[in-house]
Amino acid sequence: MKKILLLGILVFIYSCSGVKRTQEALNSGNYNAAINKAILNIAENKTKKSNQAFIVLLEEAYQKNTERELQNIKFLKKDGNSANYETIYESYVTLKEIQQRIRPLLPLYIMDEGRDARFNFNNYDSDIIAAKENLSEFLYNNALGLLQNARYKNEYRSAYDDLKYLEEINPNYRDTKNKMDEAYQKGLDYVVVEMVNNTDKVIPKRLEDELLNLNTYGLNNLWTEYHTNRLANIDYDYLMEVSFQNINISPEQVNEKQIIKEKQIKDGYQYVEDQNGNIVKDSLGNNIKVDKFKTVRCDFYQFTQFKSAQVVGVVNFTDLRKQQQINQYPLASEFVFEHIFANYNGDKRALDNDLLPFLQAARVPFPTNEQMVYDAGEDLKNNLKTILTRQNFN
Repeated sequence: MKKILLLGILVFIYSCSGVKRTQEALNSGNYNAAINKAILNIAENKTKKSNQAFIVLLEEAYQKNTERELQNIKFLKKDGNSANYETIYESYVTLKEIQQRIRPLLPLYIMDEGRDARFNFNNYDSDIIAAKENLSEFLYNNALGLLQNARYKNEYRSAYDDLKYLEEINPNYRDTKNKMDEAYQKGLDYVVVEMVNNTDKVIPKRLEDELLNLNTYGLNNLWTEYHTNRLANIDYDYLMEVSFQNINISPEQVNEKQIIKEKQIKDGYQYVEDQNGNIVKDSLGNNIKVDKFKTVRCDFYQFTQFKSAQVVGVVNFTDLRKQQQINQYPLASEFVFEHIFANYNGDKRALDNDLLPFLQAARVPFPTNEQMVYDAGEDLKNNLKTILTRQNFN
């Protein structure tokens, strides 16, 4: 019973706080927020007594929002600025959407006043169509002007954005799709990627291929296109140069370490004797015996094969139109080959358990220098992906 009472109190408190927040939104002129909060609560249970306040608030917020929006639309139309077409269109669409969200909830009964909540719905279809036509023509002409007179790529991108929005609100309007393609191609930054080896070591071909396979980096940049092979018909904007400056490969090393281990181990048992040399018995008459221990020793010889490779370079970005370097990022990676094996001399039982696996291992061939450079390159790919994600040509 106490749990039910507590739950009821919590629900009441939550409901009151929700009403308060909705009222605050209404009082501050944030009518959309008030409408959203009210609809959300009413939709759960419109006959619930605690939701009566939300019905009253929804009625008031709807009326004030509609009044304000229609007055604003009237002003914008009177202003006569074609730049207002988008606001007018979006306002009509929003007014219609609010009505469509409220309709499924009707009727909404206000108990204290003994009446249904009043919502004066309007048919905005004709207004929306007219506003959409005005906006479509404005967007198309604006984009067309940008395409004809643009001097910078950002202007082509603005044209693309206008046309994309136009295609969303009014699909297949004139030749919008063709103009979008034109704006996109002219707004792209084309980047040619080159790899330079300034070291005295050979870069493995498969590492070079993997580094230059930009499709594997998951790049998501609408306005940048990377080419690893120059195309004759493209005037490139930027050069991305992956330059290897130094490759250090250590000599092959085998380091030996001797570890001496001693341990006491069980070595059978012996009977307990008294001072007279007689075997001591327990209360049941059995001979008492104890474990015998002996010390064993083992010389453990651990061998560690070691070889490392370090690859150091830079990634340079150059503006080809200005012939000016715009960014430089360090590129570095290291790979360490280490293999441990061991043998022993003496009693193996003296060895700790963590040493025993090394006795199962044997010496292995060292990786080639080419393989070492390739393995170091695995981390280079991650570094290069980070650089490409950070680089912004805008």
